Amino acid sequence: MSNTPHELSAEFPDLADKIHELKTSNAHFAKLADEYHELNRQIHRIETDVEPASDEHQTELRKQRMALKDELYAMLKA
Repeated sequence: MSNTPHELSAEFPDLADKIHELKTSNAHFAKLADEYHELNRQIHRIETDVEPASDEHQTELRKQRMALKDELYAMLKA
């Protein structure tokens, strides 16, 4: 399996335990983390030319990923 950049545990290595804890105890966090993971995988497939997409679409997906990451980070720091 190839390394996919921007995984939550790689983005916030110091919060890996809290990520795991919230994934198991907070349904909303788990849902957002799953959305982030799927979006991140989709972006990675586009960046590696596995799945074609326009530059505009790729930019929109990156903005969505950033917004999810910000929301997840806020929950991790709360």
